[in-house]
Amino acid sequence: MTASSLRPQQVCVLGSTGSIGTNTLDVIARHPDRYRVFALSAMSRVDELLAQCLTHQPRFAVLPDARLAADLRQRLSEAGARTEVLEGLQALSDIAAHPDVDAVMAAIVGAAGLAPAMAAARAGKRLLLANKEAIVLGGALFMRAVEQGGATLLPIDSEHSAIFQCLPEDRTTWHERIDHIVLTASGGPFRQRDPATLADVTPDQACAHPNWVMGRKISVDSATMMNKALEVIEARWLFNLQPEQVKVIIHPQSIIHSMVVCRDNSVLAQLGTPDMRVPIAYGLSFPERITSGASRLDLLATSGLSFEDADERRFPGLHLSWRALRSAEGSTAVLNAANEEAVAAFLSRGLRFDQICQVNRLALDEVQPQSGEVDSVEGLLALDARARRHAQSQIQRLSSQH
Repeated sequence: MTASSLRPQQVCVLGSTGSIGTNTLDVIARHPDRYRVFALSAMSRVDELLAQCLTHQPRFAVLPDARLAADLRQRLSEAGARTEVLEGLQALSDIAAHPDVDAVMAAIVGAAGLAPAMAAARAGKRLLLANKEAIVLGGALFMRAVEQGGATLLPIDSEHSAIFQCLPEDRTTWHERIDHIVLTASGGPFRQRDPATLADVTPDQACAHPNWVMGRKISVDSATMMNKALEVIEARWLFNLQPEQVKVIIHPQSIIHSMVVCRDNSVLAQLGTPDMRVPIAYGLSFPERITSGASRLDLLATSGLSFEDADERRFPGLHLSWRALRSAEGSTAVLNAANEEAVAAFLSRGLRFDQICQVNRLALDEVQPQSGEVDSVEGLLALDARARRHAQSQIQRLSSQH
């Protein structure tokens, strides 16, 4: 039976107004015979969510805030739209696990995406994971939910999708073949900047990524290389590797998205233009391939591919990932929580750029996961909250020294 003869897959897009969400809707719109939008969610962008609902006509739309949900409900009603508006955090998990949903794009930024991603995993959905924080926070608990629910977990980060595409479909043979994997990193906007000058970096400068168009939080993470640190943690869980089997190298052109080094020293790499629609299309259609809308890589026009060491002096945040992985279970959740608070403070000009890593390091030093905090979503969220309080106190202390 061909894919075109099947009913269209019903897709839930969590975080639909962000860059991953909008790119997902673009890919879906290119294949109306294969996919339908079942539900959309956003944090606060009512205008954008309204436009998406009018275009894609989902069955449900979700906003966590009741006031914003009421506003959207009224405006959809005035437009004659039939989309039902739900409100509250529980509604995110409800639509992710809805029996009519086939695939869930988990693109909510930060720890807020853990619960709905877990709900989709437990419900056995095709789970397209763009929210790396869910697996960084959840770790073993998240992967158990995927296994127990029978979910199909497909990474959407370009690096992890590249690794996935280079590996055989039979996961039982992965470890017989792999020596290690190499995640590539662009180096962000400050790759060649003197680290001594980073105290003066502004939010707009940090968000000006040279290759990718992303949201402000992930753009700052790319500038500090904390984004890559979280990807190291994610790769360890996704591919069941030891921390030392995950390596990082700077590749400024963002053409090679990542590599697998086999035991015979063959190197397998996935190449393409820096466009998130490629991994999104692959996740939606796996194991098939569909058109993504991305431009084709012109090898003849590619001037050259270069590689650099991910220097710890320039990118100290990156190296916190291996430390967290070797520490007590739950330490990766502490690192993620501290980073979210530090980045938010930087974006609101309450913390210097060069102090983000300092806040993260202090959290790892001083917040120790307690027994029972890693065994449930509730425990992990309690640990997350404890780490955030610690980070906030450090941010307040550092900001008072400005």
